[in-house]
Amino acid sequence: MKKINLIVVAFVGLVACKTSTSKQVSETKQPNIIYILADDMGIGDLGTYGQKKIKTPNLDALAAGGIKFTQHYSGSAVCAPSRSSLMTGQHTGHTPIRGNMELKGIGGQQPLPESSITLAEMLKKAGYTTGMFGKWGLGFGEGDPNKQGFDEFYGYNDQKLAHRYYPTHLNHNQEIDSLEGNDWTSTEVYAQDKIQQKTLEFIQTNKDKPFFAYVPMVLPHAELISPQDSILQQYVGKFDEVPYKNHPYLSDYGPNMVYYKYCSQETPYAVYASMVTRMDAYIGQIVSKLKKLGIDNNTIIMFSSDNGAHAAGGANPEFFDSTDGLRGIKRDLYEGGIRAPFIVAWPGTIPSGVVTDHISAFWDVMPTLADIVGIKAPKQSDGISFLPTLLNQKQQNIHEYMYWEYNIKGGRKAVRLGKWKGVIYKANNKKSKIELYNLEADRGETMDVADEHPEVVAKMAEIMKTARTESEFFEF
Repeated sequence: MKKINLIVVAFVGLVACKTSTSKQVSETKQPNIIYILADDMGIGDLGTYGQKKIKTPNLDALAAGGIKFTQHYSGSAVCAPSRSSLMTGQHTGHTPIRGNMELKGIGGQQPLPESSITLAEMLKKAGYTTGMFGKWGLGFGEGDPNKQGFDEFYGYNDQKLAHRYYPTHLNHNQEIDSLEGNDWTSTEVYAQDKIQQKTLEFIQTNKDKPFFAYVPMVLPHAELISPQDSILQQYVGKFDEVPYKNHPYLSDYGPNMVYYKYCSQETPYAVYASMVTRMDAYIGQIVSKLKKLGIDNNTIIMFSSDNGAHAAGGANPEFFDSTDGLRGIKRDLYEGGIRAPFIVAWPGTIPSGVVTDHISAFWDVMPTLADIVGIKAPKQSDGISFLPTLLNQKQQNIHEYMYWEYNIKGGRKAVRLGKWKGVIYKANNKKSKIELYNLEADRGETMDVADEHPEVVAKMAEIMKTARTESEFFEF
């Protein structure tokens, strides 16, 4: 294996202990980092994870040339808290944003506090130029990407606006970029095309210095709509469609519930498939750009999804087996709502064709990138570096447990404890009981074995109490 061309610091351990797996090398050139995030895409939507009906050749190739995680988890079961977890390196018992809270009369989401330390801020201190292209969803004001460590921002700040692929405008730093010809009914300028253009320009402009590009794409989030091109046409007529008619859709922004109406769609299955394939094509363009600039071997690409598959606007996760047989979808804390695809490629450094069952989550990305660039991760992080796994080494530390909470419908909590998964819905009801599943024997969470293992349930209950702090804005 090619020597890693940077200094790697000591790994973060289970209880912050150091191990002997640090690797010193002579060169100190820092790698570029690109983190790509799909929106509401299930783990089963990619060919490399078993998808049969949707084509994803570029992501399949990325996995074949790198490492694929089979037990990676998103930060939450919905958009904003998942992104907050990724940016802050904290699980939803600690991260500031723990739900989709729309600020009524102001616009945008509850902002990420100025005091937060983000991935972008951490990497800027290490000398990185930082850019964010796509859907932010962590608020205006103090939460704005430019105030959270990003040198350049282009895309949707307000994730409510990101329900539209042909919006009237996007945000470019502190300016409004009007998309002329677009209104709420016309389809002149496809926003994700504009965002992709800015992403490629950022890579081109910063090719000679270390950069961090955070690329949270909107695809394949509802509403279901695609440009009328060859990507869509390859799927039209292939499926037995169930047309979607313009029904109101209730979005869960905490106490401020907002109704949307997605566009009617005669061929929702074909359109959904095309949206996943279009996302894959964008990733192919990014890889091609890196190769053309000759920086592909010095660039890490990470890919994941912010939560499980959605069923809005005509999408049908059951038809595509978008959950890969897992229980639940978006908003659920069962595996189908939070287990995410995760692919990492770093040509010449990460071995190719590796599949790992290492248990990891969004909050592990921060300490991992800190290890890679040779700095200390912020103390706030709940994560553990998975760099040893990336390098196919044996000295990988593991989590004692993993924790999620989501304050809807009486409160939901989940804990992963080795092979065990504990889930409780309506957690604020004293009569509610923790469900327990053995994921090694029952990955679909079909058999509740809580009565057979009271000692494990008791441990789960204790973790659910102690793994969190109270939140001013997201009361549980």
